[in-house]
Amino acid sequence: MLPASEQGRDDVTGLVYWLDMAGVIVFALSGVILACRSRMDPFGMLVLAAVTGIGGGTLRDLVLGVRPVFWVTDPAYLWVILATVGLSILGFHYIHRLSRGFLPVADAFGLALFTVIGAHKALMLEAPGVVAVLMGLLTGVAGGMVRDVLARRVPMVLRQEVYATASIAGGVVFVGLEALAAPLAVSFATGLVVTLGLRLSAIHWQLSLPVFAWVVVQPPATSQDPEGGEEEARGRSKARVKLIPPGRARRRRKAK
Repeated sequence: MLPASEQGRDDVTGLVYWLDMAGVIVFALSGVILACRSRMDPFGMLVLAAVTGIGGGTLRDLVLGVRPVFWVTDPAYLWVILATVGLSILGFHYIHRLSRGFLPVADAFGLALFTVIGAHKALMLEAPGVVAVLMGLLTGVAGGMVRDVLARRVPMVLRQEVYATASIAGGVVFVGLEALAAPLAVSFATGLVVTLGLRLSAIHWQLSLPVFAWVVVQPPATSQDPEGGEEEARGRSKARVKLIPPGRARRRRKAK
């Protein structure tokens, strides 16, 4: 009979597996929604659902040297994706009526789940802490990046939105708690809440990071001399990098 601590950890590991399945369903559903809005056929829906649901984990396993990757040894992931797409096609009218705010919220849940799951798997393979954080980030954002590229959209991770930052923060908290020998359930739940909380807060309050822009500063055409006359400005235009606050960047996008 296993000790209570080991049995509890095995129970949490089993819960991680089912949460991983839940993350695949959520990410696959986000791929289906984007495929519907991009007017793709059922095969396009299946492709977007698959790359979103298992793309990040596939790249993670390839980087960590896991052979074969997780969905080859456990085809249940593929059946879950097929079932998600099939049910979505049957309920197409309900999927089509979902508000545009549903996609980023569903994506946020998938991001949080895959971040801690990716970091946990890296630690199970005895990877260093910093590598585990990066593997959590890769698991959480890579599938969505491929999905957005196939749908001809700028990936959310490359925009100003707090997206990858939320994943990194959740991964750091999870790895830090694991380094302190905290119970796996506590580490998992805390990392999940941190990632999800930051991402949902960014969606609700439209939080974003500042951007750096290459701007050209033009000198004034004329300048006033002390005697009241005008003389030509001799300065030349200068190009420099300028930090644009998030609020001003949003106003510029709306103006365009």
